[in-house]
Amino acid sequence: MSKDLHQLSRPKGSLLFGNTVDFASDPLGFLTHCAQAYEEMVPLRFLFSRACLLTQPEHIDQVLKQPELFTKNTPAWQAVRSLVGDGLLTSEGAFWSRQRRLTQPVFHQQRIAAYGETMVLYTERLLQTWQDGDVRDIHQDMMQLTLNIVTKTLFNVDMSGVAAQTIAQTLEVAMEWFTSRRKQAFLPLTGLPTAINRRYKQALQTMDQTIYALIQQRHQSKDDPGDLLSLLLQAQDEDGSRMSDRQLRDELTTLILAGHETTANALSWVWMLLAQNPAVESKLARELQTVLGDRAPTLADLPQLRYTEQIIKEALRLYPPLFSLARSPVRDCDLAGYRIPAGRILLFSPWVMHRSARYFAEPLQFQPERWEQDLEKQLPKGVYFPFGDGPRVCMGKSFALMEAVLLLATIAQKCQLMLLPDQQLTPLPSMTLRPQTGIHVRVAKRTTVN
Repeated sequence: MSKDLHQLSRPKGSLLFGNTVDFASDPLGFLTHCAQAYEEMVPLRFLFSRACLLTQPEHIDQVLKQPELFTKNTPAWQAVRSLVGDGLLTSEGAFWSRQRRLTQPVFHQQRIAAYGETMVLYTERLLQTWQDGDVRDIHQDMMQLTLNIVTKTLFNVDMSGVAAQTIAQTLEVAMEWFTSRRKQAFLPLTGLPTAINRRYKQALQTMDQTIYALIQQRHQSKDDPGDLLSLLLQAQDEDGSRMSDRQLRDELTTLILAGHETTANALSWVWMLLAQNPAVESKLARELQTVLGDRAPTLADLPQLRYTEQIIKEALRLYPPLFSLARSPVRDCDLAGYRIPAGRILLFSPWVMHRSARYFAEPLQFQPERWEQDLEKQLPKGVYFPFGDGPRVCMGKSFALMEAVLLLATIAQKCQLMLLPDQQLTPLPSMTLRPQTGIHVRVAKRTTVN
């Protein structure tokens, strides 16, 4: 006999808004408090929506490995869908399965490996613009760098001009819009003629014009420069069908968001953490000197750059790109002995799980060494999932990890970045977890390794 969720204790909310105000004002703090103060499942209410926070890894794993039962049909994912359409990130069911089949060749290991040189080349170009003693907003630099890389690998064009700026500006407006939607508990207010809604709608239209123009140019030229757009255009399903231009637009937008925004944020937090932990930074510099000497990193170096990769994994633990995920059952079901009604929002938070003292010693400390003995495989499923998990684990995981390691190695080999004093380094929970006011550093060109 399934138990009812009403039996569980929960945080007190207001009569009208429920837990909306507490979550909207400080989502990271609110979810952390709930996980620490209540039971394994925490019922919540966001205005008209009923939710439940999952804090046990086995429950999270059960939800993630059953995408046919627990779908992304939640208000937050619907907001994401307004940007990326029905791409791999947001589509469901048979349509998602078809898109995954068509997109799979894009992420073939050999195909991903071919982009390693592009990643290093573009990073070296960025370094040529830095001078010793420069003050940089490293978040802005990482955003521009990863955008340049993803658009080069997608479209085989240097996107330093209008097109790149259009995409970058649209993503900035999208993050601002998404944050405002979260603070409104994702109420269906997108049709209201507010200033942010108008800006968002106009930005989407401008970006769509840019992406459709690139697709049309490729149709007309019939060139095959070996980029990801070419692969998507050539992809055929078992019945011989191909993607429509709308489907291409949705997958390209998804790849831009996932391949640009998440990696840039992860690397931004890496630079902050390295500057705050000089012993880790010195150990990284020694590894780079030992493995690389004075030459640029290549894909072949990745197996030897073990500590570099551990730094990335640890930064993803402390600052996961998505601070929370949500699913909703398509029918009444049982989870952990409780009856979960169809449509109930199930929340689970990488931020909460990654910082849990149950699974990580000194969880708030930046300790890349914790990953030395293949910790990721030892952890229970549902504890560490910066790229999601289950059948819908991020297909671009290998691309993102390779990019993060190569970019970190290329920059740290040449420069040490030191935080400017007296700046507020606050994570902003938007569509992704980004630094609220940037991360400002001073560049010190490296001459000797500490």
